[in-house]
Amino acid sequence: EKNLKLEERITMLQQQNEELRARIEQNTVITRQLSEENANLQEYVEKEVEEKKKLSRTNEELLWKLQEGDAVSPVKLPPSSSTSFYRCSSGNSSPAKVRTLRR
Repeated sequence: EKNLKLEERITMLQQQNEELRARIEQNTVITRQLSEENANLQEYVEKEVEEKKKLSRTNEELLWKLQEGDAVSPVKLPPSSSTSFYRCSSGNSSPAKVRTLRR
């Protein structure tokens, strides 16, 4: 009778063991998928960061060109307009101020 109980216990433990092995295998597959997804997301974030840096550099360059151009020569509207626009350098990193003069 004791052997019978032990055999039942062995059978139950073997089933539990198989269930745990299946869960481990499933978790391994999910872990691989999540690792791949994480790597893809990290790559995407790195590309976005580089794009942001590039846009920031371009923006700074354009602001610098705008300010340098303002300091060198005035910008005018076509002759058909009755108003001319002159840009004045603001002396700092903020966008140049615009002043309107009537003819």
